[in-house]
Amino acid sequence: MAEVLVLVEHARGAVKKVTLELLTAARSLGVPGAVVFGPPGTAAALADRLAEYGAVAVHAAEADDIDDYLVAPKVDVLAAMVTDRAPTALLVASTAESREVAARVAVRTGNGLITDAVGLDADRTATQSIFGGAVTVRSTVRTGTAVITMRPNSVDAVPAPAGVELHPVPVSLSDEARRSRIVERVEEARSSRPELAEASVVVSGGRGVGSAANFAVIEQLADALGAAVGASRAATDAGWYPHSAQVGQTGVTVSPQLYIAAGISGAIQHRAGMQTSKTIIAINKDPEAPIFEIADFGVVGDLFAVVPQLVEELARRAG
Repeated sequence: MAEVLVLVEHARGAVKKVTLELLTAARSLGVPGAVVFGPPGTAAALADRLAEYGAVAVHAAEADDIDDYLVAPKVDVLAAMVTDRAPTALLVASTAESREVAARVAVRTGNGLITDAVGLDADRTATQSIFGGAVTVRSTVRTGTAVITMRPNSVDAVPAPAGVELHPVPVSLSDEARRSRIVERVEEARSSRPELAEASVVVSGGRGVGSAANFAVIEQLADALGAAVGASRAATDAGWYPHSAQVGQTGVTVSPQLYIAAGISGAIQHRAGMQTSKTIIAINKDPEAPIFEIADFGVVGDLFAVVPQLVEELARRAG
């Protein structure tokens, strides 16, 4: 069977959920091979977890200083692998960094690129949601290696244990790759909530929340559901919540199992970042709010009355 390369996303010694989803999708196309970047020993520590989801090969692109640079080292290595191995596809997550990697690899190797796929068939045909979710299209790369970025939560991660082999990959940083070096890292404050892009449940607040202090209501519901907290651009521009939590066309794209929009009118820019959510619940006191057009369930009411009742009911059912 044809080889499918998967760029591994990992943090703090653990494989990110989106990578397990990519490995699941890769199995429908061919034989998955996982590509791990990091200091020596990184790939070996992740190999068992990757094998659990079907990786038959783990390609270790390791160097002591590889994490000190931006995307260029990954592009150099992946472009060389695509050229030498001619895999049927290269799958990466639709994160800001990985989308840049995918675009550069596609240009450098002369292959086709499909971005933000929400579904993938065995013939490399990808499903995409475009124009703010107004149109669904199906695209394919007819020749060469298909370079495809996939949204987190687009595929259910399903284990398929496989025997795995570890293969070292030569890493030679070009002068161009060394041009931009990371001189300082500032770690974000750790949160017990799941990462926004990968969360199965997201609770977002918008202009209707009214203030930064009032976002406590949104956080209470999120914590009751084990969810991530999101916000509309109106809320983040007003300074009520961090821009890193912005959901929408110019923010984070999410595709959770459940998305709750509280006090969000539903501008097309926001809908572009969440419309592929499996189930959407809207809470808004304006019955004409556009968010109700795409909601599976809607509550017309004041979020400050509705959300506390919901939190109370969840607590009661939890015992």
